[in-house]
Amino acid sequence: MRHEEYRSYDGVGLAALVAAGQVTPEELLDAALDAADARADLNCIVADLQQTARQAIAGVLPAGPLRGVPYALKDLWTQMEGTPTSNGSRLFAGAVGERDSEIVARLRRAGLVIFAKTNTAELGLSPTTEPGLFGPTLNPWAYEYSAGGSSGGAAAAVASGILPAAHATDGGGSIRIPASCCGVFGLKPTRGRITFGPERGEGWGGLSCQHAVSRSVRDSAVLLDATAGSMPGDPYPAPPGPASYLDETTRDPGPLRIGLCLTPPGGEEVDPAGADAARRTAGRCEALGHHVVDWSWPFPEELYATTRSGMIAPWVALAVDRRLGELGREQRTDDLDPSSALITQMGRQTTAVQYATAVQAVHQVSRAIGSAFEDVDVVLSPAMAVEAPRLGRLTGTDRASLEGIQAMAAFTAVANATGQPAMTVPLDRSPAGLPVGSHFLGRFGDEATLFRLAGQLERAHPWFARVPRFE
Repeated sequence: MRHEEYRSYDGVGLAALVAAGQVTPEELLDAALDAADARADLNCIVADLQQTARQAIAGVLPAGPLRGVPYALKDLWTQMEGTPTSNGSRLFAGAVGERDSEIVARLRRAGLVIFAKTNTAELGLSPTTEPGLFGPTLNPWAYEYSAGGSSGGAAAAVASGILPAAHATDGGGSIRIPASCCGVFGLKPTRGRITFGPERGEGWGGLSCQHAVSRSVRDSAVLLDATAGSMPGDPYPAPPGPASYLDETTRDPGPLRIGLCLTPPGGEEVDPAGADAARRTAGRCEALGHHVVDWSWPFPEELYATTRSGMIAPWVALAVDRRLGELGREQRTDDLDPSSALITQMGRQTTAVQYATAVQAVHQVSRAIGSAFEDVDVVLSPAMAVEAPRLGRLTGTDRASLEGIQAMAAFTAVANATGQPAMTVPLDRSPAGLPVGSHFLGRFGDEATLFRLAGQLERAHPWFARVPRFE
């Protein structure tokens, strides 16, 4: 199968070809590997699992909804038996999974052929994918720019046509930020919708979740159908979802009341490209029959700032110290990138009272947001407060780097605090030609409305055929 034909299908479409006998899983895997070789300069693939993939195909692939479709896992925490998970870090390099995480088992049951792992920011800590271990992932639309993070490898692989969808995680925007930077669709599900079991109960105190980035809305939906659900002992299962998220993508959402918010909860200045894209998307929504109203965050900036201090760093320090315990040694200066080392040290210094204070602030923000959603169905905003930065701009520990990191996650991180579902929809381009996404925040537990709206926008303003050009 030639690449032009391969990338003209989404995952659901490729699975239909396999089911009809028009193409084999081997042919699809070869097409994905050829595309990965042709796009190797993007540095989005960091682990080759071709042998494992061919073994799976040689056996009996489950007759799932995505049977035979190539897939990649993000190289962050999620375990696949017998394969390394480096977390983008020299400290974790060589750590081999002893079992499949439950999400991997579910992806396999869906018939997916896992053939690679994608690049990630070290420990998932940055909105740009530039780990010291593997080097930066390049933006397929302009190589000098960031692909976003921390799921930048996944987004670049999908945007460049290596595969139609890829596994991703999100602790502050790490699905939705790279989706905006690379021009793909990215949905962060409700807290607890997809289990972290059996090896973990939660990620970053409930801030983190996992799902996928994709070129089509329906691929995201069918992947959620395949992976949603808790395991016994999970700390907080999500509310029940619909019978089929895939079916929701074809349903009319009806007239929605959409809150338009152009100011981040942290007060960061917003780049005109992002604000203009959100305004254009508001106009698109009104043309589809929705009612758009101005909306503002229902809590003070000072309270929101408390949620962003004290929550993540202790979990990072715990992970690092456990790894050092496994290795039986003290931390070395070259174990972590400078920004990760700084966050680790902050975590070790965070007191129990400071952590509890941050947790209480998260709860207060969640209560306020929950009440505010009595008046709107979704909230529309820019995906980021800034355009995708040039590579190398946000890798330091100086004030400019830290402020740039905050600006990239300015709109997305609130959904991680509250646990609400949210999505980036790739509808616009900046004056420089870079993708610019629009961000939608939904009610807790209500991915269905987001999928209905995303499907409607995709039909009215198709983006699937919009792909980067490669020489």
